Amino acid sequence: MQIDLTEGNIFHKILRFSVPYLIASFLQTFYGLADLFITGQFNGTGPITAVAVGSQVMHMLTVIIIGLAMGTTVCVARAVGAKDRAAAGRYIGNSVTLFAAFAVLVTVVLLLAANGILTVLSTPAEALAQARQYLLICFAGVPFIVAYNVVSSVFRGLGDTRSPMVFVAIAGVINIGLDYLLVGAFGMGAAGAAAATVAAQAVSVGIAVVVFQRKNPDIRLSRQGLRPDAKLCRDLLGIGAPIAVQDGVIQISFLIITRIANGRGVDVASAVGIVEKFISFVFLVPSAMLSTVSAAAAQNIGAGRPERGRKALGIGTAVCVGFGLLVFIVCQFASDGIVSLFAPGEPQVSLLGGQYLRSYSLDVALAGIHFCFSGYFSACGRSGYSFLHNLISVVTVRVPGAWLASRYFPHTLWPMGLAAPLGSLLSAVICVILFRRMRKHA
Repeated sequence: MQIDLTEGNIFHKILRFSVPYLIASFLQTFYGLADLFITGQFNGTGPITAVAVGSQVMHMLTVIIIGLAMGTTVCVARAVGAKDRAAAGRYIGNSVTLFAAFAVLVTVVLLLAANGILTVLSTPAEALAQARQYLLICFAGVPFIVAYNVVSSVFRGLGDTRSPMVFVAIAGVINIGLDYLLVGAFGMGAAGAAAATVAAQAVSVGIAVVVFQRKNPDIRLSRQGLRPDAKLCRDLLGIGAPIAVQDGVIQISFLIITRIANGRGVDVASAVGIVEKFISFVFLVPSAMLSTVSAAAAQNIGAGRPERGRKALGIGTAVCVGFGLLVFIVCQFASDGIVSLFAPGEPQVSLLGGQYLRSYSLDVALAGIHFCFSGYFSACGRSGYSFLHNLISVVTVRVPGAWLASRYFPHTLWPMGLAAPLGSLLSAVICVILFRRMRKHA
């Protein structure tokens, strides 16, 4: 069902839009966590580390794709807000062409770079072979990952977040079933987890394309619509590219932190990998609010109602901060137990992971602030602002902070976990300054 975010109670509309998106993201991340959980039930620290490292790389790639596809969401949402379905169709057609070329190029590059990526990450020797298998299989499935996220971005731009929720629910059931079959029954380890993930993504893409054609008969992808248009591509990339670069910079910082952790041994590598996976799970709420704020603000800007976009920003920020503080409080008491779920029988991994999670969990609340601002800036055509605050945060706080904590506190991961929330605090301050600057000049 498509939701018009330009009319009615903005809070209720945001809830109706964001909850299905959140559930879809939850399911998508859940079956990513299932890869790690099921691998841990049938294997030791080597395969666990392989899946943790490999999935971190794939998470980085997926986040960049989602960021790039934000251009599609915003452009389609603006056209929908202006009641121009023909323009929406043209943006969709150019997105298909643009991302098809992107998928082919990225797949080839990543397959050739797999060994180099694992070397750069200082992957422990015990996990190297299985991590290579995991990455090669996942890289071969990149076109499905790109296709799914682009189709989902189109649905969000049209105001429909329920359909993607159904697609990913079906894919999640398939993924978990294949995990138990390939990892458990067939003993394929990390390679089985990767194969299950790629197969699930392929199914979700097929379902999404069929449903889109049935739900939107007035939007047809003709040869003319698929032909690259310089202006439309500039619009799509002008919004999406800065977000993708911004997200890439953040994920590179996470990979640098993973490298730092890998250099401290397999126990630390497993602990950090598990916590990063858990954090990516609870970050679903800030991520859902980012997309919701972006779509709501874009539709209302297209409809000539920017004040409703600012209201969406305030609501999204309040939801993220409240949820983040709740996660932080829970993690102060349950961190060791959370980590031990993914590494049963590994007390050292649980101890180290618990230390890391207790401090790192504060980032959920602080990052939620700059996530919502990033969504708003994107809707306003100021994606460069999002890139700016994240780059400053990564270069001055996140990476140096993690390195210094690892160097001066070698027996605990608690100080290392503080690097991310301190970086997000800096980003939040910069976002407020940029927002006030925008209002003043407007």
